[in-house]
Amino acid sequence: MAVLTRKEMLETINNGGISFTPPLDGFQLQPHAIDLRLGTTFYIPKPWRITEQGREAINVDPLREIDDGNSFDIVQLSPGQHFEILPNEFIIAATLEKIAINNTKLMAILYPRSSINRRGLSVDLSGIIDTGYSGTLMIPIQNNTNNQVIKVYPGERICQIVFEELISAVPKDTVHIHGLNTAKYIDANDQTLSSKKDKREEIDLIKKGNLDKLKKQYPIT
Repeated sequence: MAVLTRKEMLETINNGGISFTPPLDGFQLQPHAIDLRLGTTFYIPKPWRITEQGREAINVDPLREIDDGNSFDIVQLSPGQHFEILPNEFIIAATLEKIAINNTKLMAILYPRSSINRRGLSVDLSGIIDTGYSGTLMIPIQNNTNNQVIKVYPGERICQIVFEELISAVPKDTVHIHGLNTAKYIDANDQTLSSKKDKREEIDLIKKGNLDKLKKQYPIT
C-alpha cells in the first residue's frame, strides 16, 4: 500500500474522495498526514450505578448486553471551554470533524500526535478507518501522570490520520460488511460513540466456550 502525501490528499479532497465536516484549515494539513481536532463531547466512565438491588459497581463485560447509557457520563462543552483530565483518569472524546472516505480504494489509520503524548496523555490510537466510513471518530485518552491535572481544549489538534491506497478498490456493496456483521459505527456522531455489541450468535458461542463450533459453523466464504 502507498501512503498519500499532501498533494494526493488535496487532490482527493477536491474531487470528493475524502470529505471533512467542518472543512479542514491550513494548520491541519501535514506532508503525509492530516491532524484532527478535538470535539466538544466527552464520555467519562462511571464506577457505579443504582439498581433495584442497590449501589453496584460497574463491571465491564463486552459479551453481555451493552448499556452505555448507564455506564458513562456525557459532558458537552462549548468552544472556548476546557476539560480537565484527572491523574490516571481514562475518558473517551469525539473528534470535531466528521470524516467520509468515499474513495473505495482508500483506507486510513489513526495515530497520536507526539506533542500530546509529551504532555503526559496517552492517546491510544492505532485504529483503522475503513473505506466507505462516514462519521465522527472516537478518541480514547488517558492521563498517565500520578499527580497532574491536564487540560485539553475543544478545537486543539489531538491526533493525526494517514491515508493509504489499497491494491484494489472494495466493491461498494461490501464496504460496510465486516466479517458477518454490518459496520457498527457507520454514520456515528458525537452522541453515538459508545460501544456497540457484536452479533448475538458469535457472543453466545464464545460465552459457552464453543470455539470449535464457532469455526465450523461460520467458515470463510
